[in-house]
Amino acid sequence: MNVRELELLAEKNRKRLVEVVYAAKAGHIGGDLSCLNVMTALYFHVMKGLTPENPKKADRDRFVLSKGHCVEALYVTLEAKGFLAPEVLDTLGKFGSILSGHPTIEVPGIEVNSGALGHGLSIGIGMALAAKMNAGVYNTQQPSPNTYKTYVLMGDGEQGEGSIYEAAMAGGKYKLDNLVAIIDRNHLQISGDTEDVMPIDSIKERWTAFGWEVIEMNGDSMADIVKTFDAIDYTNKKPHLIISQTTKGKGVSFMEGIAKWHHGVLNEEQCKAAVAEIEARIKNLE
Repeated sequence: MNVRELELLAEKNRKRLVEVVYAAKAGHIGGDLSCLNVMTALYFHVMKGLTPENPKKADRDRFVLSKGHCVEALYVTLEAKGFLAPEVLDTLGKFGSILSGHPTIEVPGIEVNSGALGHGLSIGIGMALAAKMNAGVYNTQQPSPNTYKTYVLMGDGEQGEGSIYEAAMAGGKYKLDNLVAIIDRNHLQISGDTEDVMPIDSIKERWTAFGWEVIEMNGDSMADIVKTFDAIDYTNKKPHLIISQTTKGKGVSFMEGIAKWHHGVLNEEQCKAAVAEIEARIKNLE
């Protein structure tokens, strides 16, 4: 997909997200909206080998949603990709649904149970190591061959978890150039501004010291997302960290940059207003 097509799909996914979170009366909609552009680009432009017909294809790229509380964004993306039928997504929040408030492997297209914050990167390290071992290049002096890549999406509040940095050290040690970690840097967590709760503004210096290639991008801009991922060098013997600068509640004006929408429930009037905003952008893109 080109950038305009991805923008249109992201807006359609955004509309669907608002509707299903409203119907479920629960969800982490602020963070869902901030990472939705990146997730759309990953599934429809970046990652290879993902097909509902063969969900366990050996050489498929892997995705781990470490910030698992934003699973609603993943659900609408999986629906758009064909892994989830609309009638299944419509059961979100209902008794007996296979759709939980965090990713589980009961759901087609989800690789691992996740969402206990701080664990996703460690899982991604294991997947990236396994790819090198399976390809016969478990040798830190060699770049990855043409094999599957692993992508891990983390939250910025999640960076307060110590296990993140144990995993970061391992990624640097094993030169996992087939691994891409993304921090959804929307600057807000449930308890407020990240810099008030646990400052992390030295992200670039920290991860560079761990041996990672650190890249900054505008995660609110589909053009910059595509440009950034297309430029990654998967043979440079370094794992890759993307700091994705985003806006909490992106795409719904009354939610943008407001901490309370970390886990906010829309009323009927708010849902209609949000959908109207998004539909206007969809019409313009079409």
